[in-house]
Amino acid sequence: MPSERFLRISRFIGEQAVDSLAGKFVVLVGVGAVGSYCLEALARSGIGRFRLVDFDTVSVTNINRQLLALDSTVGKLKCEAGKARVLDINPDARVEAVPAFANQETFPSIFEGSPDLVIDAIDSLNPKCGLLQYGWENHFQIISSMGAALRRDPALVRTGDLMDTWGCPLAKQVRTNLRKRGVGRGIDTVFSPELVQYEYKDPDEEEQADFNEQILDRGRRRRVLGSLPTVTGVFGLNLAHLALGKLLGEELKGEEAFRPT
Repeated sequence: MPSERFLRISRFIGEQAVDSLAGKFVVLVGVGAVGSYCLEALARSGIGRFRLVDFDTVSVTNINRQLLALDSTVGKLKCEAGKARVLDINPDARVEAVPAFANQETFPSIFEGSPDLVIDAIDSLNPKCGLLQYGWENHFQIISSMGAALRRDPALVRTGDLMDTWGCPLAKQVRTNLRKRGVGRGIDTVFSPELVQYEYKDPDEEEQADFNEQILDRGRRRRVLGSLPTVTGVFGLNLAHLALGKLLGEELKGEEAFRPT
Protein backbone atom coordinates (compact mmCIF):
# COMPACT_ATOMS: atom_id res chain seq x y z
CA MET A 1 0.00 0.00 0.00
CA PRO A 2 1.53 3.39 -0.95
CA SER A 3 2.07 5.33 2.27
CA GLU A 4 1.01 8.62 0.63
CA ARG A 5 -2.50 7.34 -0.11
CA PHE A 6 -3.55 7.19 3.55
CA LEU A 7 -0.99 9.59 4.99
CA ARG A 8 -3.55 11.93 6.55
CA ILE A 9 -5.23 9.01 8.33
CA SER A 10 -1.95 7.62 9.66
CA ARG A 11 -0.98 11.07 10.94
CA PHE A 12 -4.23 11.12 12.90
CA ILE A 13 -4.66 7.56 14.24
CA GLY A 14 -1.15 6.18 13.70
CA GLU A 15 0.65 3.85 11.32
CA GLN A 16 -0.22 0.79 13.40
CA ALA A 17 -3.96 1.49 13.10
CA VAL A 18 -3.69 2.05 9.34
CA ASP A 19 -1.77 -1.22 8.95
CA SER A 20 -4.48 -2.94 10.99
CA LEU A 21 -7.24 -1.60 8.71
CA ALA A 22 -5.32 -2.82 5.67
CA GLY A 23 -5.56 -6.33 7.07
CA LYS A 24 -9.31 -6.24 7.77
CA PHE A 25 -11.99 -8.11 5.86
CA VAL A 26 -15.38 -6.37 5.70
CA VAL A 27 -18.61 -7.72 4.22
CA LEU A 28 -21.11 -5.06 3.16
CA VAL A 29 -24.61 -6.29 2.36
CA GLY A 30 -26.54 -3.65 0.42
CA VAL A 31 -24.57 -1.19 -1.70
CA GLY A 32 -27.39 1.24 -2.34
CA ALA A 33 -28.16 4.57 -0.69
CA VAL A 34 -26.66 4.20 2.79
CA GLY A 35 -24.34 1.36 1.77
CA SER A 36 -22.61 3.30 -0.99
CA TYR A 37 -21.61 6.16 1.32
CA CYS A 38 -20.45 3.65 3.92
CA LEU A 39 -18.35 1.86 1.31
CA GLU A 40 -16.80 5.12 0.12
CA ALA A 41 -15.59 6.05 3.60
CA LEU A 42 -14.26 2.58 4.37
CA ALA A 43 -12.39 2.38 1.07
CA ARG A 44 -10.84 5.80 1.73
CA SER A 45 -9.87 4.58 5.21
CA GLY A 46 -7.74 1.81 3.72
CA ILE A 47 -9.77 -1.34 4.46
CA GLY A 48 -7.86 -4.09 2.70
CA ARG A 49 -10.57 -6.55 1.71
CA PHE A 50 -14.26 -6.23 0.86
CA ARG A 51 -17.09 -8.54 -0.09
CA LEU A 52 -19.94 -6.51 -1.62
CA VAL A 53 -23.31 -8.27 -1.70
CA ASP A 54 -26.17 -6.79 -3.74
CA PHE A 55 -28.35 -8.39 -6.43
CA ASP A 56 -29.71 -5.07 -7.73
CA THR A 57 -28.68 -2.94 -10.71
CA VAL A 58 -28.24 0.83 -10.85
CA SER A 59 -31.26 2.76 -12.13
CA VAL A 60 -31.84 6.41 -12.98
CA THR A 61 -34.04 6.81 -9.89
CA ASN A 62 -31.01 5.94 -7.72
CA ILE A 63 -29.04 9.00 -8.85
CA ASN A 64 -30.54 11.41 -6.30
CA ARG A 65 -29.00 9.60 -3.32
CA GLN A 66 -26.71 6.70 -4.25
CA LEU A 67 -23.02 7.45 -4.63
CA LEU A 68 -22.49 4.66 -7.17
CA ALA A 69 -25.38 5.80 -9.35
CA LEU A 70 -24.19 7.82 -12.37
CA ASP A 71 -25.24 8.01 -15.99
CA SER A 72 -22.20 5.86 -16.72
CA THR A 73 -23.26 3.12 -14.27
CA VAL A 74 -27.00 2.87 -15.02
CA GLY A 75 -27.82 -0.77 -15.77
CA LYS A 76 -24.71 -2.14 -14.06
CA LEU A 77 -24.78 -4.35 -11.00
CA LYS A 78 -24.35 -2.23 -7.88
CA CYS A 79 -21.82 -4.66 -6.43
CA GLU A 80 -19.72 -4.42 -9.62
CA ALA A 81 -19.95 -0.62 -9.64
CA GLY A 82 -18.87 -0.65 -6.01
CA LYS A 83 -15.92 -2.91 -6.77
CA ALA A 84 -14.74 -0.62 -9.57
CA ARG A 85 -14.97 2.44 -7.33
CA VAL A 86 -13.06 0.82 -4.45
CA LEU A 87 -10.25 -0.26 -6.77
CA ASP A 88 -10.10 3.24 -8.24
CA ILE A 89 -9.61 4.55 -4.68
CA ASN A 90 -7.20 1.83 -3.58
CA PRO A 91 -5.84 -0.50 -6.29
CA ASP A 92 -4.27 -2.70 -3.62
CA ALA A 93 -7.62 -3.61 -2.10
CA ARG A 94 -9.15 -7.04 -2.64
CA VAL A 95 -12.80 -6.75 -3.65
CA GLU A 96 -15.30 -9.52 -4.27
CA ALA A 97 -18.58 -8.55 -5.97
CA VAL A 98 -21.45 -10.92 -5.14
CA PRO A 99 -24.73 -10.34 -7.05
CA ALA A 100 -26.86 -12.32 -4.61
CA PHE A 101 -30.07 -11.85 -2.64
CA ALA A 102 -29.63 -12.16 1.13
CA ASN A 103 -31.62 -15.16 2.33
CA GLN A 104 -31.24 -18.48 4.14
CA GLU A 105 -29.61 -20.09 1.11
CA THR A 106 -26.95 -17.39 0.71
CA PHE A 107 -26.18 -16.49 4.34
CA PRO A 108 -23.44 -19.14 4.72
CA SER A 109 -21.60 -17.85 1.64
CA ILE A 110 -22.08 -14.21 2.68
CA PHE A 111 -20.39 -14.91 6.03
CA GLU A 112 -17.81 -17.30 4.58
CA GLY A 113 -14.14 -16.68 5.37
CA SER A 114 -14.46 -15.29 8.90
CA PRO A 115 -14.95 -11.59 8.09
CA ASP A 116 -13.85 -9.12 10.75
CA LEU A 117 -17.12 -7.22 10.38
CA VAL A 118 -20.43 -7.62 8.54
CA ILE A 119 -22.39 -4.48 7.75
CA ASP A 120 -26.13 -4.61 7.08
CA ALA A 121 -27.35 -1.83 4.77
CA ILE A 122 -30.41 -3.70 3.50
CA ASP A 123 -33.65 -1.72 3.21
CA SER A 124 -36.04 -4.72 3.23
CA LEU A 125 -37.36 -6.12 6.50
CA ASN A 126 -37.21 -9.89 6.03
CA PRO A 127 -33.70 -10.13 4.52
CA LYS A 128 -32.43 -7.63 7.13
CA CYS A 129 -33.82 -9.61 10.05
CA GLY A 130 -32.56 -12.89 8.63
CA LEU A 131 -29.05 -11.52 8.12
CA LEU A 132 -28.89 -10.01 11.61
CA GLN A 133 -30.19 -13.21 13.20
CA TYR A 134 -27.65 -15.35 11.35
CA GLY A 135 -24.78 -13.07 12.32
CA TRP A 136 -25.84 -12.78 15.96
CA GLU A 137 -26.45 -16.51 16.43
CA ASN A 138 -23.10 -17.40 14.84
CA HIS A 139 -21.17 -14.81 16.89
CA PHE A 140 -20.09 -12.57 14.03
CA GLN A 141 -19.45 -8.90 14.65
CA ILE A 142 -22.30 -7.21 12.79
CA ILE A 143 -23.70 -3.68 12.64
CA SER A 144 -26.78 -2.32 10.91
CA SER A 145 -28.45 0.78 9.50
CA MET A 146 -32.10 1.52 10.07
CA GLY A 147 -34.29 3.69 7.82
CA ALA A 148 -32.88 6.88 6.28
CA ALA A 149 -35.84 7.63 4.02
CA LEU A 150 -38.31 10.39 4.96
CA ARG A 151 -35.83 12.03 7.36
CA ARG A 152 -35.07 15.74 7.08
CA ASP A 153 -32.76 16.48 10.02
CA PRO A 154 -29.23 15.03 9.83
CA ALA A 155 -28.51 16.29 13.36
CA LEU A 156 -30.89 13.66 14.75
CA VAL A 157 -28.97 10.69 13.30
CA ARG A 158 -27.32 8.67 16.07
CA THR A 159 -25.92 5.26 16.98
CA GLY A 160 -26.81 2.75 19.67
CA ASP A 161 -27.68 -0.85 20.39
CA LEU A 162 -30.64 -2.01 18.33
CA MET A 163 -32.55 -2.89 21.47
CA ASP A 164 -32.19 0.70 22.75
CA THR A 165 -33.45 2.44 19.59
CA TRP A 166 -36.61 4.52 19.61
CA GLY A 167 -38.71 6.60 17.24
CA CYS A 168 -37.77 4.64 14.11
CA PRO A 169 -40.58 2.48 12.67
CA LEU A 170 -38.14 0.15 10.90
CA ALA A 171 -36.07 -0.31 14.04
CA LYS A 172 -39.22 -1.17 15.98
CA GLN A 173 -40.17 -3.80 13.42
CA VAL A 174 -36.66 -5.26 13.42
CA ARG A 175 -36.47 -5.32 17.24
CA THR A 176 -39.83 -7.03 17.54
CA ASN A 177 -39.02 -9.55 14.83
CA LEU A 178 -35.60 -10.42 16.25
CA ARG A 179 -36.82 -10.74 19.83
CA LYS A 180 -39.32 -13.34 18.64
CA ARG A 181 -36.34 -15.21 17.15
CA GLY A 182 -34.45 -15.09 20.44
CA VAL A 183 -31.97 -12.40 19.38
CA GLY A 184 -30.82 -10.04 22.12
CA ARG A 185 -28.44 -7.15 22.62
CA GLY A 186 -25.14 -6.72 20.81
CA ILE A 187 -26.08 -5.31 17.39
CA ASP A 188 -25.11 -1.65 17.11
CA THR A 189 -27.12 0.44 14.67
CA VAL A 190 -27.41 3.84 13.04
CA PHE A 191 -30.92 5.27 13.36
CA SER A 192 -32.95 8.45 13.62
CA PRO A 193 -35.79 9.05 16.09
CA GLU A 194 -37.17 11.85 13.90
CA LEU A 195 -40.95 11.79 13.61
CA VAL A 196 -41.88 11.23 9.97
CA GLN A 197 -45.19 12.02 8.32
CA TYR A 198 -45.88 10.86 4.81
CA GLU A 199 -48.88 10.05 2.64
CA TYR A 200 -48.14 6.75 0.97
CA LYS A 201 -49.22 5.90 -2.54
CA ASP A 202 -50.24 2.42 -3.49
CA PRO A 203 -47.33 0.72 -5.33
CA ASP A 204 -49.51 0.33 -8.44
CA GLU A 205 -49.92 4.12 -8.57
CA GLU A 206 -46.18 4.68 -8.81
CA GLU A 207 -46.21 4.96 -12.58
CA GLN A 208 -42.64 6.21 -12.94
CA ALA A 209 -41.13 4.19 -10.12
CA ASP A 210 -38.39 1.81 -11.07
CA PHE A 211 -39.43 -1.80 -10.50
CA ASN A 212 -36.19 -2.61 -8.69
CA GLU A 213 -37.09 0.03 -6.08
CA GLN A 214 -40.43 -1.66 -5.43
CA ILE A 215 -39.05 -5.02 -4.30
CA LEU A 216 -39.42 -6.00 -0.66
CA ASP A 217 -38.91 -9.70 -1.14
CA ARG A 218 -38.69 -11.40 -4.49
CA GLY A 219 -41.83 -10.78 -6.48
CA ARG A 220 -43.45 -8.54 -3.89
CA ARG A 221 -43.87 -4.80 -4.43
CA ARG A 222 -43.39 -2.09 -1.83
CA ARG A 223 -44.08 1.63 -1.65
CA VAL A 224 -41.44 4.05 -2.90
CA LEU A 225 -40.22 6.40 -0.14
CA GLY A 226 -38.77 9.86 -0.62
CA SER A 227 -35.23 10.62 0.57
CA LEU A 228 -32.55 13.29 0.60
CA PRO A 229 -28.90 12.73 -0.36
CA THR A 230 -27.78 14.77 2.66
CA VAL A 231 -29.45 12.61 5.30
CA THR A 232 -28.68 9.41 3.41
CA GLY A 233 -25.02 10.39 3.30
CA VAL A 234 -24.96 11.13 7.03
CA PHE A 235 -26.43 7.68 7.73
CA GLY A 236 -23.80 6.00 5.56
CA LEU A 237 -20.87 7.95 7.00
CA ASN A 238 -22.04 7.29 10.57
CA LEU A 239 -22.27 3.61 9.69
CA ALA A 240 -18.71 3.68 8.34
CA HIS A 241 -17.46 5.51 11.44
CA LEU A 242 -19.14 2.92 13.65
CA ALA A 243 -17.47 0.21 11.57
CA LEU A 244 -14.02 1.78 11.97
CA GLY A 245 -14.47 1.89 15.72
CA LYS A 246 -15.38 -1.80 15.77
CA LEU A 247 -12.43 -2.74 13.55
CA LEU A 248 -9.94 -0.74 15.60
CA GLY A 249 -11.33 -1.99 18.89
CA GLU A 250 -12.13 1.50 20.09
CA GLU A 251 -14.77 4.19 19.72
CA LEU A 252 -13.63 7.02 17.48
CA LYS A 253 -15.22 9.76 19.52
CA GLY A 254 -13.72 13.04 20.58
CA GLU A 255 -14.21 14.89 23.85
CA GLU A 256 -16.41 17.93 23.95
CA ALA A 257 -14.43 21.12 24.41
CA PHE A 258 -14.87 23.18 27.53
CA ARG A 259 -17.47 25.87 26.95
CA PRO A 260 -16.79 29.01 28.98
CA THR A 261 -19.71 30.68 30.69
